[in-house]
Amino acid sequence: MKHFIMITTLLVAGFMHSQTNYEKGMQKAFELWGNNNSTEAANVFERIANAEPDNWLPAYYAAQINIVTSFGETDEDLLAAKLKKAQNLINDATAISKNNPEILVLQALLHTAWVAFDGATYGMTLSGKVVELYNKAEQLEPDNPRVVYCKAEWNIGGAKYFGQDTAPFCKDLEHALELFANFKPETPFHPNWGKERTEQVLASCKG
Repeated sequence: MKHFIMITTLLVAGFMHSQTNYEKGMQKAFELWGNNNSTEAANVFERIANAEPDNWLPAYYAAQINIVTSFGETDEDLLAAKLKKAQNLINDATAISKNNPEILVLQALLHTAWVAFDGATYGMTLSGKVVELYNKAEQLEPDNPRVVYCKAEWNIGGAKYFGQDTAPFCKDLEHALELFANFKPETPFHPNWGKERTEQVLASCKG
């Protein structure tokens, strides 16, 4: 899990005309993120979230950036600050969109960041919550590729830790890639990340 990397890609072609302030802001935030300006991107997403109180996406992405950049963090105080901010943003997104599989996956990843930081301390208390979140997300949307891939990667990490066979979960990654091939986000700004990471983890399965 410590090597957990998430790659987010967004196609923004076609937004050059008739853009709303929301669209311009979201495009700017994704461009900043794509240029490795994660902190500024998160700040832009947060500003959009404040201006769009009925839209869960800006808070979701601001939370995601804080979670993604926390993997590999060695300073517990910095980690705690990032993940506390991420949790508050997840809470905001959840208040707008309850029982949302995308948000459930993000919550599971937040817990995973703690487990990755110190498995001995946080594994016992958080592992069950992660499994519960993925199971709930899977029940809500079994054909969501991020749900399938993230659950599979979590299971692979657990299997490796306990010296168990990872093969069944590698098959889940193959299934996730099939789902990615047919997945169409609701809008250009809805979550559409994970395919490249799925390919990476699957390659290591077969390596």
